[in-house]
Amino acid sequence: MKSHNMRFKLPERRNFQHWGLLVASILYLSISIGGPIGAVSAQDESPQTIVNADRMRPNETDESVQRGIAFLLSQQKSSGAIVDRGHDNAMTAMAVMAMAAVGHQPVDNTPEGLAMRKSLEYLLGESRQDRSGYFGASDGSRMYGHGIVTLMLTEMLGMGIDPNMNEKIHDSCQKAIDLIVRSQKIRKPGYAKGGWRYTPDAADSDLSVTVWQVMALRSAKNDGLEVPSETIDEAIGYLVRSYTSPVDASGVPKVRKNGFSYEAHNDNPTFSMTSAGLLAMQVCGEYESELVQGATEWLQEHPPTWADRFVLYGVYYYAQGMHQRGGKAAEEAEEIVRKLLLDKQQADGAWNSSSGEEQNAGKVYCTALAILSLSVKYHFLPIYQR
Repeated sequence: MKSHNMRFKLPERRNFQHWGLLVASILYLSISIGGPIGAVSAQDESPQTIVNADRMRPNETDESVQRGIAFLLSQQKSSGAIVDRGHDNAMTAMAVMAMAAVGHQPVDNTPEGLAMRKSLEYLLGESRQDRSGYFGASDGSRMYGHGIVTLMLTEMLGMGIDPNMNEKIHDSCQKAIDLIVRSQKIRKPGYAKGGWRYTPDAADSDLSVTVWQVMALRSAKNDGLEVPSETIDEAIGYLVRSYTSPVDASGVPKVRKNGFSYEAHNDNPTFSMTSAGLLAMQVCGEYESELVQGATEWLQEHPPTWADRFVLYGVYYYAQGMHQRGGKAAEEAEEIVRKLLLDKQQADGAWNSSSGEEQNAGKVYCTALAILSLSVKYHFLPIYQR
């Protein structure tokens, strides 16, 4: 496997994050009071001014997202956790990430800002992360939860309410990343090498768990945290082996239009795993990979439906992965996601799923994923930027 280190070392965007979130907060304030910022008189309305003003007006997606955020706020406990069905660490992290993805930040003097502060304080508490750096033990969310919490904290690094909180986030992130790196090094069969599974000492791998670790690693790399290059190379190797067509030495698949499977060397592509693989490859900088192009084409022929297993989980990856592809594929996917989700939002602002497994995970899980899927129009979290 050739080295991918240079492509994984992405441009530093952290200095721009505060400005992006500030602009988003102003946008949401304008929406809440019923009008666009910087309204102009009729005589000042050039065609470009009209286009810009139209983008600022609240639309159905904005209003849906606001209702979803309000539901998440209603589920916050006195501890700071945002949860309804357990796995407190993972669900809280997903809720915070959903708020940040649409422009809220912990320093905001708003209900959302206060909720984010309480949630961060909760997750940074001594009982949430064990001495090894693991977030997945205290709430039973295993490596899924560990990757989710680590990703959220790396995205929030520098966004704490004061230097003390930022230092805690930094230290917690590095410990969590170190655990991810160690876990990958556990002896595994060749087909599973480079990936992760349910526990830090697991001797096998699956794509679903692996993608969360990959995103956390990429976000940590952006932060300047220590991420060994070989960890990324090994992870890319696992992603390639999870593609459902064999690839040659140049990385070209035998059948290009194909998908990704739950485990490596499985020939059963699914919507959720193909979406996850598409995003993961691009997160690793493989934007022009034959596998990315093939997975995009496969997804265009297999768009999401409510009949898909783990549909909201898959739609989250689909929305973000296709957004990174750009162009017509991104535009089509955004419209598909918008129609799919807006029709299914419940009266309380929450989403639920037709998938039994997702229903069991709870409405916080489903709602956070739905908001993250709709958040592509805002472009605020660095992990979801190309």
